[in-house]
Amino acid sequence: MSDGARPRALFVGRTRYLLPLGKSIARKWDALSEELELRVLASGAREASTATDPRFVLVPSRRFDGPRFYAELPFRVARELRAFDPDVIVAESPYEGVAAQLARRLTRSRAKLIVEVHGDWHVSTRLYGSPARKLLGPLGDRLARFAVRSADGTRAVGAVMADVIRGAGREPVAVFTTYSDLGAFAGPTVPVPAAPVALFVGVLERYKNVAGLAAAWRLVAARLPDARLHLVGSGTDTEIAEALEREGVRWDRRLTAAEVAQSLDDARVLLLPSASEGLPRVAMEAFLRGRAVIGSAAGGIPDIIEHDVNGLLVPYGDVEALADAIVAVLSDHELAVRLGDGALRSSTQWNRTPTEYARKVRDLVETVLARS
Repeated sequence: MSDGARPRALFVGRTRYLLPLGKSIARKWDALSEELELRVLASGAREASTATDPRFVLVPSRRFDGPRFYAELPFRVARELRAFDPDVIVAESPYEGVAAQLARRLTRSRAKLIVEVHGDWHVSTRLYGSPARKLLGPLGDRLARFAVRSADGTRAVGAVMADVIRGAGREPVAVFTTYSDLGAFAGPTVPVPAAPVALFVGVLERYKNVAGLAAAWRLVAARLPDARLHLVGSGTDTEIAEALEREGVRWDRRLTAAEVAQSLDDARVLLLPSASEGLPRVAMEAFLRGRAVIGSAAGGIPDIIEHDVNGLLVPYGDVEALADAIVAVLSDHELAVRLGDGALRSSTQWNRTPTEYARKVRDLVETVLARS
């Protein structure tokens, strides 16, 4: 890289994109394009599209999509290393980091490698998708540690994920959140409603602890017959959602951002009983709408929820404690208002512009390149 030139960066990840990019995600990549000469190697959305973007190389969705994506990824990265010749590779997770390491060896590339840690890799193979995936846990752990330890630099999205990196024997080069367009959730808020409604928004996967939520909600319903739960999401635990729906719970498989914002306005509290999160975007969305969050004291959730200030924290997996917290907020309007006010005050530290995020990424890239 010549002095004054923008670094060339190859971003590699499993995220799905549909071209042309929507306004929200376009703001992120346009801001990064101002700071870096970039290319993105990622998955293509299942929806058909004839649009193109020279910055994006998208892998079409196919049968056995996940295994095929990762099996082919080292060779696809190697192809981009030869064609694009980046100064640095930015891997979305340690698993893409492993593929990037193999590609560097295949091509003898001098590109530096940055591995990002958005979530605890110990959870991804054990509590996501098919239960059979937990058999891959020990191998996944070893691969993730290898990627983190052999990378030229790492970034964590929050303090807890920084500790995950330190547990692998490395100190993160940078700790900052990924830009999320929260525009649909910003703006004037509405008062916390009198109706005792709780909201869950997320994928219906085991790491979200949907089973624990269902068990806790049945305790809540027995104690507060007027209480209502609104469930939003889809995934492999659909049978749990279907059972709750038969019991009177409202279940929407998918909502737009504007509809989620309206659902937050209609609720007193957001529920986040997950086994692990990186830095949960949905909590940021709730804060912007002035709504408290009841979450597990697990993963990166305590990075964003301060107990009895902007929400309540309960031990992960403690069904009775989760039920008690939900009852406390749904039965005490003043508590819901106080925590909601704290949530709104907390929102300012998480609402960043795409320009601010892009500059942090460039600083990270330049720091890693300077180390060479």
